[in-house]
Amino acid sequence: MVIATRLLKLRGESAEIPIRIFAPVEAGRGWECSFEIGWPQGVQRKRANGADAVQALEYALRLIGTLLYSSDLHEDGRLMWDEPGRGYGFPVPPSLRDQLIGDDARLL
Repeated sequence: MVIATRLLKLRGESAEIPIRIFAPVEAGRGWECSFEIGWPQGVQRKRANGADAVQALEYALRLIGTLLYSSDLHEDGRLMWDEPGRGYGFPVPPSLRDQLIGDDARLL
């Protein structure tokens, strides 16, 4: 079940990049939270694992942030959420915090 969505855009284009986050589910001795990013070249599906549902969701959000900030679209300055240069609204691990832009950088 989808619990959250976000639509990112490509600067100067009508293309949208949907992000869908699914409810965490029990998986073996832990939990997993699946998500998908609808890149222009195709949908990328991933999942993050955690000790409980909250940790799995947190890890999924960080993995989404990592994938966005390490994408070619970000590198090219084409990826945006609300306005160009304001960030995407997803956390990243400490090792990537120096790459944050806009509101993402200010809110840490």
